[in-house]
Amino acid sequence: MGITPDNWPFDQGPRVACLTTRQVFKLDFPILSVTHFSEEEDWAFSCGTSAATEDAMLVAMEEAYKRDPTIAGVADLPPGWRANRQVVGGPWSRYADSS
Repeated sequence: MGITPDNWPFDQGPRVACLTTRQVFKLDFPILSVTHFSEEEDWAFSCGTSAATEDAMLVAMEEAYKRDPTIAGVADLPPGWRANRQVVGGPWSRYADSS
């Protein structure tokens, strides 16, 4: 089943850009960290292993979702919050971003 407006879980559209890392998209690291930024309400999906600028990538939200549909579990994360987990499919720990 494809992505439709009826089954899309996020507040940003499927073709809106989000931040990720080369580790997730080039090296197949799992998405273990999610940030819903308070400014512009953008999203970031990472493995949590690098915050280096040279590792950053922009992809469409739908590409992150296709890579790991379990990120839908934090689609209701409020702007200004983060979520982390130890393994794919594991429980998310949610907290307000203090940075």
